[in-house]
Amino acid sequence: MTPTSTHPSSPSQPSVPLTLAKDQIQEVQEKVEAAAADLDTANIDVKEKIAEGATTVPAQKALADGEKVERQVHKAAAGLLEVNETLARATEDLQHTQLALTKSRQELADTEASLAVARGEEKEARQRALHDPKTGLPNRDLFDDRLAHGISLADRHAWTLAVLFLDLNRFKHINDTHGHAAGDQVLHEVAERLLRQARAEDTVCRNGGDEFLYLLMNPKGRENIERIVRAILKTIAQPIAVQGEQLVITSSIGIAIYPDHGTSGDQLIQNADAAMYRAKERKTHYMLPMRSSLLERLNERGARACSSPISIAAALPDDVVMRQEIIGHALIVGPPTMQTQPPLPRQRLRP
Repeated sequence: MTPTSTHPSSPSQPSVPLTLAKDQIQEVQEKVEAAAADLDTANIDVKEKIAEGATTVPAQKALADGEKVERQVHKAAAGLLEVNETLARATEDLQHTQLALTKSRQELADTEASLAVARGEEKEARQRALHDPKTGLPNRDLFDDRLAHGISLADRHAWTLAVLFLDLNRFKHINDTHGHAAGDQVLHEVAERLLRQARAEDTVCRNGGDEFLYLLMNPKGRENIERIVRAILKTIAQPIAVQGEQLVITSSIGIAIYPDHGTSGDQLIQNADAAMYRAKERKTHYMLPMRSSLLERLNERGARACSSPISIAAALPDDVVMRQEIIGHALIVGPPTMQTQPPLPRQRLRP
């Protein structure tokens, strides 16, 4: 069954009472015009008789003519009363229609307001689900999604991208000494500085605790990556005012470059994480994992080195600048200004 519409009649379609009132007004007008015509006819008749020399008009005829006109006038008056009643009903219907229309408009406004509130709550829920509550940065779920999208773009356009895994040094000491509120203030300030450093296409994420992830889209070369990393380290190291003191925060950063250090998001993050821990242990501030092709060359030359008394450094390719130490599948690298310890002496392999 089709539901009955509750919407008021369209303004272009007059209501039934108004149409009826219009018809009644036309009918009353015709009656009044007829009475006027009869009265005019009676007056003309009297005038003609007077013109013929009659000094009196028969009273009976004049009375009959007057009564006829009176009846017509009464009918017209009755018609006018009906018209007034019809107009009163039409006015009442119009008032009901206006009230219904006002109510409908209010309901529509309430619905739109409720919809706006629902949309705002949905946006806030999405914000909470994909962002860190302390810093407002994207959380790991959102970062993983953007990293996967970035890898797809890198494949399509033959780009590289870099994942930076950043950890604040001695952050626990800040919490223990100044309290967790101070620690939260430091996290928030570091997040703001990372955001100011990031480009529009990059993504900065709080990974949890004092760890951050930083996605560099199409960084255009390792030298540019290291330049950005040094800028990040310098930015974070600027003093932070906490409880009337100026705290200087240092950080360690591990770097993984796509596709050299992994072809999936998980691989890149894991390698960047491992590189960060190596940088933290060796106090080199930042570190890049070794390229797989470079690792193969090192393995090949290292195998030859094991059969002859030559140094490890002599077994390395000439284009590698590094401290004289190989850790797993990673090289600890960095410009001389970033090293906090002198290079280790060359050591020869024992046969």
